[in-house]
Amino acid sequence: MLGYSSSPVNKTTIQNPCKLDLTKVRGFNYTPAFIENKQKEDCWVKYNKSVIEHDLDLAKSLNLNQVRVFVRYNAYQLAKDSLAGRLQHFIRESNKRGMGVMLVLDKRSPWDNDTTLRPLARQFAQFLIKAVSGQPGLIMWDVMNEPDYPTKPKELTVKNSNNCKFMAKLFHELDKKTPITIGMAYLDGMEELADYVDVLQYHDYEYTRERIRKNIDRAKKFAAKVGKPLINGEIGCICRANPYDVALEEFSKGGVGWYIWELMIVRNGWGVVHGVFYEDGTVRDPSIAAAILGFYRKRDANILPAVPDYEGWVTKSVDKGNQWLLDPNASWSEGLDIAETCANLMESAELVPMRTPPTRDVRMLREGNTDMAALKVLMKKYIEILEPYKLKKKS
Repeated sequence: MLGYSSSPVNKTTIQNPCKLDLTKVRGFNYTPAFIENKQKEDCWVKYNKSVIEHDLDLAKSLNLNQVRVFVRYNAYQLAKDSLAGRLQHFIRESNKRGMGVMLVLDKRSPWDNDTTLRPLARQFAQFLIKAVSGQPGLIMWDVMNEPDYPTKPKELTVKNSNNCKFMAKLFHELDKKTPITIGMAYLDGMEELADYVDVLQYHDYEYTRERIRKNIDRAKKFAAKVGKPLINGEIGCICRANPYDVALEEFSKGGVGWYIWELMIVRNGWGVVHGVFYEDGTVRDPSIAAAILGFYRKRDANILPAVPDYEGWVTKSVDKGNQWLLDPNASWSEGLDIAETCANLMESAELVPMRTPPTRDVRMLREGNTDMAALKVLMKKYIEILEPYKLKKKS
């Protein structure tokens, strides 16, 4: 049930992880939009059922079928009495929407730096397994996120690796039904710890299609060699030149299941470079949602650019804008209408960057006080952009 089905996930289908078909995983990492990224435990400490259910509905609208969510030891410490119920609610609501859940145990636990505290790890694992192991929507345990990042100093990666091995053995001992994975940042780390997991996982934020493809090819060959299923647990980052639509297209073509980072645009964290949805359900970049649904931008030689002045609307709007600028008694409302028409032409024909859409600038003027000076500045800007796209009149 890890494919495109909207029916609840049946955990009995995954007891033998080597037989899993993870190529159809279409997943997302999840942090509620109101949470600070560095405080992921607040997802559980400040748990809000209505927000969770709303966000899961957004994910379902894109046919996403897997959730990767962090549950840190600190959340256990701060919300021990309510954590089990909150985890159960999250997994239950995900399962209702046909989504499986991967629970991720991050670094930053007491036993990471002091092995004498490993009994606390056992206590935490027992708590989690008792709370959710019986839930049909639980798909995997990710026993540590990116133990191989950062790559230096060497002592740190060795320590993290040893802790990974300990946690993998612990969860295999305590929960013999649920597969184990480790969210490795790099392929080298994935290969190094392959013996300790049921499902291979690596993260990929590469900056060219060729590099993404090479990693996919290497990962698939290694997975075939060791006979274990493969997923990618994190893709998509604006500031790393890893566009969602590019990465999603390559992983879909490559036949490797994926989890984007992340579903929500988290305002107090990585939201400036990650995320699909704002908290109100709008999106920053529709191409991301389209790519998740399997629709990709055309980038080959046979492209057909839009001609916004095909029916003369660019010429008409530029002329009307210039006339409005010259009118000493220019109308505020008429100017806004001309500016909005110009903005619509620019956006629909993709003549401008959409970092802040032109129609947003017009909307801000409409919703504010009358400011003719600002509107004139905007009108001149839009006319300057549209002028080169005017078609010459046929003689």
